[in-house]
Amino acid sequence: MTPPATSPGPAPAQWFEGARPRTLPAAVSPVLAGTGVAAFVDHAVWWKALLALLVALALQVGVNYANDYSDGVRGTDADRVGPLRLVGSGVASPKQVKTAAFASFGVAMVLGLVLVVTSAWWLLLVGALCVVAAWFYTGGSQPYGYHALGEVMVFVFFGLVAVVGTTYVQTGTAPLAAWFAAVGVGSLACAILVANNVRDIPTDREVGKRTLAVVLGDRQSRHLYALLVGVALATLLGLAFATSGLALFGLLFLVPAGSATRRVLTGATGRGLVPVLQQTGLAELVYALGVFVGLVLAG
Repeated sequence: MTPPATSPGPAPAQWFEGARPRTLPAAVSPVLAGTGVAAFVDHAVWWKALLALLVALALQVGVNYANDYSDGVRGTDADRVGPLRLVGSGVASPKQVKTAAFASFGVAMVLGLVLVVTSAWWLLLVGALCVVAAWFYTGGSQPYGYHALGEVMVFVFFGLVAVVGTTYVQTGTAPLAAWFAAVGVGSLACAILVANNVRDIPTDREVGKRTLAVVLGDRQSRHLYALLVGVALATLLGLAFATSGLALFGLLFLVPAGSATRRVLTGATGRGLVPVLQQTGLAELVYALGVFVGLVLAG
């Protein structure tokens, strides 16, 4: 049951929790990796890197609020394990959360416009596509997140587009190194979603939400998680070969990723998968930070 229209809305701490701060490494990591590549192949433009970071954070928060709104009005968040759902818990009205989502997208678009003006006009189309993809992940009459396409879009937008785009706005190029980094970061971002969806298989099946985990089943989804971690490792090695051995600072990601993979492959379920989400988010951040530090030093 949602609060009445006169409700003052959630407290600031609840808004913060509803924004799902533990997902923010998925926004920070692509910018770190892309800026590291820019610093190595040419030079980093730090104010553009900062703007790209703010755009990525605003988009991530917008996605989280949009998912909260769309899943909440559909009733798919009524019985969830994990972070606070503002609409599903009745803490906020759908209108309040929808407004917060579009406000976040608005911030991303305004800041992104500065990058468009100072880089290339066609990036405006890319930015618009990012916002559309963010909304229709769980929004609209046929959300692609309900049709086993969530991981594909996360890989594209939080991997390829975010990393290569960050490098491009700083250097005007999209070198091979950026694509290696993008595949690695995108794979770990996908792994976060896979772990999340494995946790939610029972409740998603009940409400007819066909995530990739629901389609593949529990066992194959766990193998997919391990495969994505392996892809991240392989592309890091490729990145080091294409740039500098210092990029291998990113190998530190194997510490949290190894622990998370063991939990996944040994059958953790429900709340037992919550630490996996945290460890995978940390692994992605360490991966990107290692690449950033290594390539900045090498450049």
